[in-house]
Amino acid sequence: MKRIILMLSLSMVALTSLAKGLNLPDFTDLAKRTGPAVVNIVARDNADEGDINSDQPNEELFRFFGIPNQPQNRDRVSGGSGFIISSDGLILTNRHVIDGADKVTVTLLDRREFEAELIGEDEASDIAVLKIDGKNLPKLNIGSADDLEIGEWVMAIGSPLSFENSVTKGIVSAKGRQIGRQQYVPYIQSDVPINRGNSGGPLINLDGEVVGINTLIFSSTGGYMGISFSVPIDVAINVADQLQANGKVQRGLLGVGIENVDQRKANYLGMDIPRGALVNQVNSGSAAEKAGIEVGDVIISFNGKPIKTQQSLPPVVGTVKPNTKVKLEVFRDGKVRELTAQLDALNENTQAGNSNTNNDEINAGIGFSVSKLSDQDQERTGEQVGVIVTSITDRDIERAELLVGDVIKKVGKKDIADLADFSDAIDALDEDEPLVLLVKQGPGNRFIVIER
Repeated sequence: MKRIILMLSLSMVALTSLAKGLNLPDFTDLAKRTGPAVVNIVARDNADEGDINSDQPNEELFRFFGIPNQPQNRDRVSGGSGFIISSDGLILTNRHVIDGADKVTVTLLDRREFEAELIGEDEASDIAVLKIDGKNLPKLNIGSADDLEIGEWVMAIGSPLSFENSVTKGIVSAKGRQIGRQQYVPYIQSDVPINRGNSGGPLINLDGEVVGINTLIFSSTGGYMGISFSVPIDVAINVADQLQANGKVQRGLLGVGIENVDQRKANYLGMDIPRGALVNQVNSGSAAEKAGIEVGDVIISFNGKPIKTQQSLPPVVGTVKPNTKVKLEVFRDGKVRELTAQLDALNENTQAGNSNTNNDEINAGIGFSVSKLSDQDQERTGEQVGVIVTSITDRDIERAELLVGDVIKKVGKKDIADLADFSDAIDALDEDEPLVLLVKQGPGNRFIVIER
């Protein structure tokens, strides 16, 4: 037994020496320098006498790992974290940490407590700005998520499971993640251990700069499972500045429907590699239409920033204020063209013939059948022209994700108004030429490429 203990001791010494030899980061000084600027937040929502009794916790707070609230006929208490960004007491946190609160209490590392004032909140980014009455307070330096590298060390400080001022560390796993329907936040993914109560706390680089706000986790149990997401600090500061100046956040709107470019679409479009955001819809009267953007264009640059994927475009558009003129590069017909657009505002509502054949349905030996749009089809889809997919007989077509009920609006570059247009377009294709369709599928448009 003594021999085993000795061997284990020697192994630990060897591992420690190896870690030092590899120059692994020491977070001791970093935690000392940044910890005092991180705060614990308790949000209290005083119950009304008429509240309905319920034993169910607030699912949104649980999902975003703020502390679950009490039954609704009692005062609701939730908690999370935040951090000071100005010496006079300006604090950033997540909106869901303080959402609906009547009173927000902020506790510093030195145990001082302050009642916080809500300066503003933005649901789209899940950012809130608080203010406490203080002077010469410790604050965090602001970095940039744009400078983060995949694999870079980062540290989080927060109050997981109500354990205040807990420090965890990990590496950046990915950048520009899109979660659910949220388009305007390119989340930072890391493997920093995050749990309920970390929400709103800072993600800090080795230079002691805050680069993100820890916001959510993906978990089947409610606890950390190796994947956590943070709002980039660049997005948060943009939101905070607008909330302080105007009390609301304005975001630019281009007015296009977009999708990713895969290898088959890149081959069809003549691109060297799949990249950019493929335009499948241009809203009538939108900034995009006025700028000359067309369906089938691939947006590869926005105001000098490369657009690598569909997910890359909305966040950079959203950070620009309405009425701002922006430069875009689009790939069209094998060439890169530069266009100028004057953005609309996100909250504005800018979104979105007779048949020459006696046939009611066409099946041209391409693995699916189409028919003309009925009055019911037009009402259901909102499309007045095109042809509707009525049946699919080929598994390759199914794998390409064409669906019964889709409305085909283009074949290649040819607009499809009716069955005659569709038949002519199919006849004009070479035998081995891929079938490129623009279809209305669900609420939006998408391109589908079918190899033949």
